[in-house]
Amino acid sequence: MKDWRPDISKGNAPVYERLVAALEKDVRDGRLVPGDRLPPQRDLAHRMSLSVGTVSRAYVEAERRGFISSHVGRGSFVADRARPHSSPKDAGPLDMAHNVPPLDPAERWIGEGLTRVRQRADLATAVNYAPPEGLGSIREAGASWLNRRHGVVRATADRVIQCNGGQHGLALAFAALARPGDTILCEAATYPGIRTLADHAGYRLRGVAMDARGIDPEALARCASETGAKTLVLIPTLQNPTTISIDTARRAEIVEVARSHALRIVEDDAYRVFAEPGAPDCFADLAPERTLLIAGVSKAVAPGLRLGFLLPPDDDAVRDRLLLGIRAFGYSPPSLGGLVFSQWEQDGTADRIADAILAESAARTEMAAAILGDAMTAPGAGRSLHVWMPMPMLDAERLSARALRGAIAVTPPDGPIVDAVAPSGVRLCIGGVRSRDALETALRDIATMLTPAGGSAARGLV
Repeated sequence: MKDWRPDISKGNAPVYERLVAALEKDVRDGRLVPGDRLPPQRDLAHRMSLSVGTVSRAYVEAERRGFISSHVGRGSFVADRARPHSSPKDAGPLDMAHNVPPLDPAERWIGEGLTRVRQRADLATAVNYAPPEGLGSIREAGASWLNRRHGVVRATADRVIQCNGGQHGLALAFAALARPGDTILCEAATYPGIRTLADHAGYRLRGVAMDARGIDPEALARCASETGAKTLVLIPTLQNPTTISIDTARRAEIVEVARSHALRIVEDDAYRVFAEPGAPDCFADLAPERTLLIAGVSKAVAPGLRLGFLLPPDDDAVRDRLLLGIRAFGYSPPSLGGLVFSQWEQDGTADRIADAILAESAARTEMAAAILGDAMTAPGAGRSLHVWMPMPMLDAERLSARALRGAIAVTPPDGPIVDAVAPSGVRLCIGGVRSRDALETALRDIATMLTPAGGSAARGLV
């Protein structure tokens, strides 16, 4: 690639950063592939009328981020791991079943994040057991994140408890508030991980009817009276799977029912980062005496960090039960991923990653709406990692089967269903598909399958 000439004309960042960004883009787009030899620094500097120092700084930064590798006497080459997710076309169905964010932003910054963690004075603390609530620096970062990106006023470092991701947080919350055999109320269609947890631990889930604004307060009161349940779990923002965001008035009604029936609220706040500005207050602030909030960084930063935060209600007994659960299930939360996030929260990297994910999610949500049209429900925010296509269960099962024959895996239609009153449909996860081009092709295939003459849209068959 001696003739490689990157485009650095756009943007106001320093020239070396634009050069790194152009290199990264050309790797992502396939213009540069692993093994390609880059021009010598002096040659590229002369070709682009740049100083050798600028090009050298860009090459050093690109190597630090893992995009190139340099060898004395041989030159600089595009690294083998520069495109970690490239795979052959026959690697399996396109995954629209798992709700993960676009990973490019975190991949771009992970190398630098680890480099900075190495320089932290508290790095050595990661080799020992942490306190059950987590290291102070990690809890400070968590409280800051919950304040700024989730809008949780009550979040302070002394209140926050570190956990090993949102699913671990749900397990701890349920164990602190219920016993095996107890009934836990939830939305009639809910996050499949809640069903998995209930099956494993022996809780009984009771689905509560929903309408276009979320869980129905009258149905909630009726279910609480009928079952005697004392725990309610909710996903109030971009509900999984329906993408409903509960408005301010409905939240007040739910709090009123919870107080009148002595219900504890487990608030799964996974998608709050994607909410519109001016979103309603979280339940943790509306009803602090009875709400246990769970929020992680998997959806807006990086799922591989396996980092989440619990904000208990103003009840020392519940907090003690949570800490006992941490001791029982894992003794202490892991520190290394938390230190990476703590560093990113301090230096602004977490915001850069989250902002990039939000921008990409907005573009993908807009694309899905344009292609699927009325078949898709408008999400409760302009950006979402998943979209919802309501339809009768039989039609949902047929679409799921057609999609799989077309090499597209979607969430099984019965995966979120807890109760017969649940809305039925198909959830499409749009964040984890590696490129917009691949996502657009998949969405158009699914749109074709929705038509009366729609087939499997299987590609590559002869």
